[in-house]
Amino acid sequence: MNSSKLFTFVRLLIPLCIFFVGSSVFAETTFEKIKRTGKVTVGTEAAFPPFEFVEDGKIVGYGKDILDYIVADMKVELNQLDLPWQGILPGVLAGKFDFVATSVSIRAERAKKYAFTVPIAEGTNWVMKRSGDDSINAPDDLSGKVVCTQLASGSEKATKEWEEDMKSRGLNGYKELKLFTAHPEATLALANGTCDAQTQTVPNLAVVAKKQKGVFKLVGPITGKTYMAWVTRPEDIDLRDYLSLKILEMRDRGLIDKIQDKWFGFRMPIPSDGHLPEGAL
Repeated sequence: MNSSKLFTFVRLLIPLCIFFVGSSVFAETTFEKIKRTGKVTVGTEAAFPPFEFVEDGKIVGYGKDILDYIVADMKVELNQLDLPWQGILPGVLAGKFDFVATSVSIRAERAKKYAFTVPIAEGTNWVMKRSGDDSINAPDDLSGKVVCTQLASGSEKATKEWEEDMKSRGLNGYKELKLFTAHPEATLALANGTCDAQTQTVPNLAVVAKKQKGVFKLVGPITGKTYMAWVTRPEDIDLRDYLSLKILEMRDRGLIDKIQDKWFGFRMPIPSDGHLPEGAL
């Protein structure tokens, strides 16, 4: 290549190099975009009482109270999307919203794909039955029973793992595992006898059993103690850390206790650390 052609090639190449390097160095994070635009969009499943649910046409609940505190601190406009659970986690990875403001069970496989905040509540999975059903007195009594839970949820995973555990100990598996789009549908199925027991996170079941006294009764856990939290995309660690900071701030100011009393009638400790499995983001 002669000197004239080389000079022309270099002259064309330099702007391209500056563009690509500049794009890498100055790429805007999601948190920076939220602050610049003054708007935040979150994904929520508003069919998970008392964490998030619709009342008088508005999303309310324990998680919404936490979100309102954080949005007020951000001083931004909130756009809260109400989506089916099955689209929540794929949606945040696809960039359809900024972060997940709904209760996500912390599980090892999820913690490698999503950046979890500190917990907002306990997420241990329990069994609930109809009151008066003397055939179910312990989780092992699910052997041969029709069990219902939510499709693609942490509860589905835990329920299938419990079935495998029973089989490993010589018990029969379930007669059937019925999966529903949302947990309230599973609760209705339990009430009308479509299934014999429901599995879900204990805070939710405790509230259902308390509100409908004499209808349902909690049986026991099918997992060790676990937690629920919010999530961001893996690259949005700065946003995740900010959300965690605000949740812990609410805990330390006693605000978490107050809204737990309001929505659950009991309190759940919020740990600062030790809640994530090995290999988590």
